[in-house]
Amino acid sequence: MDHRNEDGAPAGAGPSASERCSVVLRVNGVERQLDVAPWTTLLDALREHLDLTGTKKGCDHGQCGSCTVLVDGRRINSCLTLVVMKDGAEVTTIEGLAGPDELHPMQQAFLDRDAYQCGYCTPGQICSALGMIAEGRARSADEIREQMSGNICRCGAYVNILSAVEQAMGEMAGEARR
Repeated sequence: MDHRNEDGAPAGAGPSASERCSVVLRVNGVERQLDVAPWTTLLDALREHLDLTGTKKGCDHGQCGSCTVLVDGRRINSCLTLVVMKDGAEVTTIEGLAGPDELHPMQQAFLDRDAYQCGYCTPGQICSALGMIAEGRARSADEIREQMSGNICRCGAYVNILSAVEQAMGEMAGEARR
């Protein structure tokens, strides 16, 4: 027996046109329109529809933090977020942080402090650190460790990551005072 969906496509071929959702995001400062299946995660939309592969897919269960991005300035696990829930949102990925001629101070601090190790968790670590700073809840090394605890580094570079975050916090605070 041949099973077909309402568009005449073979069953299991994906959502029909009527089942797809139109979503508009502002990603790294550029408005992007997507036509996605309703179950598409923000992570998959970024990686598979917009070719922004800097954000990594780690555990796909919100436990490792590799997929952390900033949405309207707040850090979230993009693997746990349906993109349709963020229609109209401002999304910042690791690709949106550096300027044309220089790295973001947090990216530079990760390089300076050798905090990237294998690099797989680094985009999520950097986005999480920036979200944490914006939240204003990390004022000590212990608070930074606690606030960054949702981002796992399998290389064990936590000391270097803490050092990088502290360096960038100092530099960013200095820039804000100018």
